[in-house]
Amino acid sequence: MNIEVVYALPDTQTVRRIELESGATVADALRAVSGIPPFVDLVLEEHTVGVFGEPVEVNRPLQDGDRVEIYRTLAVDPKEARRLRADS
Repeated sequence: MNIEVVYALPDTQTVRRIELESGATVADALRAVSGIPPFVDLVLEEHTVGVFGEPVEVNRPLQDGDRVEIYRTLAVDPKEARRLRADS
């Protein structure tokens, strides 16, 4: 089955298309890209992951065409960012 794995930085987005066996999980997809830059430098256990914008556990089975997303930690809490903008 064909899967996309996505990781976005503030200025770039990396999308890797990979092929996995039927029954593969999110963890399998992450392992498949772990040696490819920029994924090679990620400590994947420190990131939340999702499929099509929905946070999921790494043991979630994938379906053909799924998009696995690796989420970065927020630099600023959204509520705090709004407060700072309102104070300006």
